[in-house]
Amino acid sequence: MNATAAEVARPAAPEAAPVLLGHHTDGSITDRITGIVLQRGRGAGFWLAIGISGAATVLFVVAIAWLFARGVGIWGINQPVSWGFAITNYVWWVAIGNSGTFISAFLLLLRQRWRTSINRFAEAMTIFAVAMAGLMPILHLGRPWFFYWLAPYPNAMNVWPQWRSPLVWDFFAIATYLIVSILFWYMGLLPDLATMRDAARRRGRQLAYGLAALGWRGDARHWHHYRSAYLLLGGVAAPLVISVHSVVAFEFSFANLPGWHSAIYAPYFIAGALFSGLAMALTITIPLRAIFGLHDFITARHLANIAKLMLACGWIITYTYVIELFTAFYGGDRYEIHTALARMGGDYAWIYWTVVACNVLVPQLIWWRAVRASPLALFAISILVNVGMWLERMMIILTGLYQDFLPSSWGNFTPTFWDWAILAGSLGAFALLFILFIRFVPALSMTELRRLNRDITQAGS
Repeated sequence: MNATAAEVARPAAPEAAPVLLGHHTDGSITDRITGIVLQRGRGAGFWLAIGISGAATVLFVVAIAWLFARGVGIWGINQPVSWGFAITNYVWWVAIGNSGTFISAFLLLLRQRWRTSINRFAEAMTIFAVAMAGLMPILHLGRPWFFYWLAPYPNAMNVWPQWRSPLVWDFFAIATYLIVSILFWYMGLLPDLATMRDAARRRGRQLAYGLAALGWRGDARHWHHYRSAYLLLGGVAAPLVISVHSVVAFEFSFANLPGWHSAIYAPYFIAGALFSGLAMALTITIPLRAIFGLHDFITARHLANIAKLMLACGWIITYTYVIELFTAFYGGDRYEIHTALARMGGDYAWIYWTVVACNVLVPQLIWWRAVRASPLALFAISILVNVGMWLERMMIILTGLYQDFLPSSWGNFTPTFWDWAILAGSLGAFALLFILFIRFVPALSMTELRRLNRDITQAGS
């Protein structure tokens, strides 16, 4: 995907703009990105963002503390709806993390060079989203302080985890995914941390970045090992996009409940993960691009490419919605038919039709070039898709539980303040972690941007 000389020289439409403008030097790229971290002053907007996200994080901590003190009865879960916001949040956050790995690892293996300007955002998004996701099943345990029972560790009573429990599947899926994601992210950071070490003027920062860089000096041996390890970790991380969310899907499809017991759930959940994660990538990238003036590095082409991928995943999601209805009626199972009808016309029909509007109709706007070229329009679409995908997870849980086989056990779910506090708090904690990431770590990969800029400059010379 190298840009030709004509592409660099020719004024192009925003969508056809080159991956990176070729008028930069290595020094200007380094100064521009390190300046975001090393600049002394912080504007009012930064402290406002810290204040809002910090307040939401405090709410998150308070909600968790109250949960520990009073138990899961503070939530709206009941019988038969024993899963509520916590599991909805879990599936939603895991999905967002999956798309970050897709952008960084899959596109690395496919040699898609437009990933260069957004892979660092995507990798950080993965880590923070998976961290939020990992908390949700633990909080849902009832006695979350015993979460370590999920791990197969030697103990005096010789008691092992129940391997048929989805909680144990969650433990291994999330732990594996988080470890690999952190290693992949940190490996890519090493050369940039060394650059930060050399650019820093304060002694404390020099020591901190120097320790984090692990003695990186940029010699040929370092680069050889770095490229081999980075590609290897990308190859390990890429299959996790498929496996982790398949495990999450199996937690539903292995249950013998109408609306859940379906073989389509694994590809359905994977497509949904990429769909919502790409939407979150746009939600994060567009404001940061505007705030820090990164238009030369994150061009309109990057946003359009993410939008196109999101549109493709949206069509897969649309297909699964249609197939779910088709198989329910074609199979002739009265319980499946009842669940399908309850989704469209039952007590939670408003959720179903909101999901259809946000996940099926709204993304069709991306077909228009003017929409793909408008960051504001893409930002609005990404917000609606995120809302729609969260409601989709809520719809799956509620309509699978609130009316099952026995009418005598039917019951509705009403969220409490503490349900909403956990959701809002997790969003705030995620935002706070991301703001701190931008404050202390290069938000873009200087190493890859310099290499790409040289390629474009040489192509235009």
